[in-house]
Amino acid sequence: MVRRMTHATPPGRSGRPSVRGLFAAGSPTAHQSFKDARDLLLRLREDYPGARSQFRWPELTDFNWVRDWFDHVAADPVSGSRVALRVVAPGPDGEFLDDAQYTFAELADRSRRVAGWLASLGVARADRVLLMLDNQVELWDVMLACMRLGAPVIPTSTHLVASDLRDRIERGAVRFVVARGEDADKFAGFGGGWTPISVGPGAAGWHDLAEAYAREPRARIAHTDAEDTLLLYFTSGTTAVPKLVEHTHTSYPVGHLSTMYWIGLQPGDVHLNLASPGWAKHAWSTLFAPWNAEATVVAVRAHALEPLALLSVLERCAVTTFCAMPVVWRSLVQADLAAWRDRLVLREVVGAGERLPDAVREEVRRAWGLTVREGFGQTETTAQIGTTPGQHARDGSMGRPLPGYEVAVLDPITGAEVGPGVDGDLCLRLAPVDPAGYPLGRPVGLMAGYRNDAGRTAETMHDGYYHTGDVARWDEDGHLVHVGRADEVFKAADARVSPFEVESVLVTHPAVAEAAVVPSPDPAGSAVPKAFVVLAPGWAPDAATAAAIFQHVREHLSSHNRPVRLEFAELPRTMAGKVRRVALRDLERARRAEDSAGRAGSEFWEEDVR
Repeated sequence: MVRRMTHATPPGRSGRPSVRGLFAAGSPTAHQSFKDARDLLLRLREDYPGARSQFRWPELTDFNWVRDWFDHVAADPVSGSRVALRVVAPGPDGEFLDDAQYTFAELADRSRRVAGWLASLGVARADRVLLMLDNQVELWDVMLACMRLGAPVIPTSTHLVASDLRDRIERGAVRFVVARGEDADKFAGFGGGWTPISVGPGAAGWHDLAEAYAREPRARIAHTDAEDTLLLYFTSGTTAVPKLVEHTHTSYPVGHLSTMYWIGLQPGDVHLNLASPGWAKHAWSTLFAPWNAEATVVAVRAHALEPLALLSVLERCAVTTFCAMPVVWRSLVQADLAAWRDRLVLREVVGAGERLPDAVREEVRRAWGLTVREGFGQTETTAQIGTTPGQHARDGSMGRPLPGYEVAVLDPITGAEVGPGVDGDLCLRLAPVDPAGYPLGRPVGLMAGYRNDAGRTAETMHDGYYHTGDVARWDEDGHLVHVGRADEVFKAADARVSPFEVESVLVTHPAVAEAAVVPSPDPAGSAVPKAFVVLAPGWAPDAATAAAIFQHVREHLSSHNRPVRLEFAELPRTMAGKVRRVALRDLERARRAEDSAGRAGSEFWEEDVR
């Protein structure tokens, strides 16, 4: 017999009835409300209009995702025995050096033991825990355990250096640190009164998480209101100092129903997401979205995978749904994908993080008969926009608004909504209504705000809209085209230049593997487009190659937005894998200030090679 537990909780801070009160009145429990919303999306997975019109975010006052969802899945004899997590470590020849699998029931037990041990060290509700682990089972154990305790987690990349970590500990008001033993030295000399916990042998004075698994499981789960803090994420900082994004016990766990729908996840799927721990996309697709669907998460213990090793993982793990950033897709198409078509069981392939070049999407389509569907979201939100299963993926489009989100494009000057074909600020309505005028409520997947930064929060949420900081435009059929980040789009010859639209043309030349376009100051006080180019194998960084690329853009771009300066160079990236155009822009500004007409060693101007 499956034992279903109910938890008595006091009324939430919003004044609405508690879950216990709702249950006594015969209304669905928090678990059932969540499950009903999820099941509707599963049922309508290829019916986009139906999902858009019928889906409503569940109204939750008291909610803890582990108590109200994960433990129910783990307690069921069928779903609990499914593999929830498979952690693999592929070797250079594609063979697995390590392959560990854990069921939902096993992870529930492990996380209960970790929760009890953490509580014995003093971790309590509202204590902030900095979590800095690789793709290893302990990462999921600690995440689930902290949810049980009501302790907010600050996920952190293992690639960060001491100065980054000090900033996170100070601004995040960290009370506990859980890190790999090999990273303990990075924290040496830090003050702040936090408690250190290591996974693997650590420095003197660090508690060893291995002790947790010998403890008795902790059954009690802390009461958490739906709006209590669950996660604090530092943004990747592509254009500015990282912001501290606050998510609640509903905004990510429940909000990622939209992400589940976009990916097309179903119970029993095997999902691989290539995103590094510590960044929001990792929580998106290696925790909440797949486990909301009762799918298996495949996690790879490798910081970089060669295409053949990645293809081997897809084959050996029988991956059915796969998500990766464009940088991964660009690398993958260098392999003979067609030779793997009959060896893979992939059903859904998606990309996020940056726009995918149309040429890469077409190469995957030819080789596998699958279309890489794009989506758009942020650390501040779950998936807002995307091309969903069964819907036509248009080249150049990131899709349509996902269920639960109402999107608007606003004129940046007047704040009025604009129609098709007009660039504007991409925004979410904070108080949308349905066609009948019924209020739909604030999108659940939107952050609570920027922690301890009311000014930045007010800059993004005002006048009834959340401003994403991106520029987009509608097409005639309700699809959205991403133009770029508002602080990356620039003016040249009094015309607005979208870096991505220029880059999309550049990468269609066979010499160009990747490109990033930024403004380059000119002596007249304006700016011209400059392209930083990563060359494809076999091409030389010389004047002949530059001339060929300039000729290509002259044939495909108008005079105001085509690059007239070009430099062959590697592209700087954030640790999340996104191109840091701000670094290139700052570099170019500094160079022009020093010498307005100087050239770097691998730089060419159009006038040099004509």
